Amino acid sequence: MKTFNKYIRKDSTALITGASSGMGLKYADQLAKSGCNLLIVSNEEEKLKAVAERLQNEYHVKVIPKYQDLAKQEAAQELFDFCQQNNIQIDILINNAGIFFFKELNKDTIEKASAMLMLHVYTPTRLCSMFGDEMKKRRYGYILTISSVTSTMAIPGLTMYAATKAYLKSFMKSLYLETKQYNVHTTVVCPGAVDTQLYNISPKYNGLMRFGVKVRAVYPPELLVNKALKAMFRKRRCKTPGFINLLWPPLINAIPKGIVHKIWLKICKTENEKNNKSEI
Repeated sequence: MKTFNKYIRKDSTALITGASSGMGLKYADQLAKSGCNLLIVSNEEEKLKAVAERLQNEYHVKVIPKYQDLAKQEAAQELFDFCQQNNIQIDILINNAGIFFFKELNKDTIEKASAMLMLHVYTPTRLCSMFGDEMKKRRYGYILTISSVTSTMAIPGLTMYAATKAYLKSFMKSLYLETKQYNVHTTVVCPGAVDTQLYNISPKYNGLMRFGVKVRAVYPPELLVNKALKAMFRKRRCKTPGFINLLWPPLINAIPKGIVHKIWLKICKTENEKNNKSEI
């Protein structure tokens, strides 16, 4: 993978959320390799410390680990205050933290859905606003936010996930037009499936996942991150990596809703049978 040294000013610092694993870790690796200092944030404290130590030793950049649950209402303000108090200037903001679940929205999933709203909507919006204002004052900065190819799909089971990702896509595309005059460049990336642990896929489907990676229906995280950073530094407004991911939304949305409903009923029946067996 190529580095991004030519785009990054000396002593620049990137703030990356969800940086202890998955795509967040790949963003941290590629930016550190490109000579960028990092403030990495995650709710996985031990992993975060280990990542910070490794990146500092490997790339000789300054890496500050910040343990924080970004699904809390006060999280964005606390993170911004931490930077102000410690004189940390954020030049690149990567809104990567996210959660995923594929289930019906009901009383059993509403708590997780509420956390998703905070993590995908409220916190990134606040971070873009607060750090974006500082970038505008300096007339320099980059903001990258991760949406999803599902942002234009209506899929049962992904009700909250797709809706929050749709918000992020719309928000960032509009923000692009607001911040461009200040030399602050915002990019939204809409990936399809990525080969990470986000989806909690059963090991029995590993072969299918490997096939998906081979045909690029599923993206390796390091390749996706490379494409996302390239789009950001080239000041792209929106990036959907992979031709197949451009095809998915119209194909999925073209399926008659009656068929989608029947598939969903079958999924629900299978899930209920599985739960009943586990209770016996």
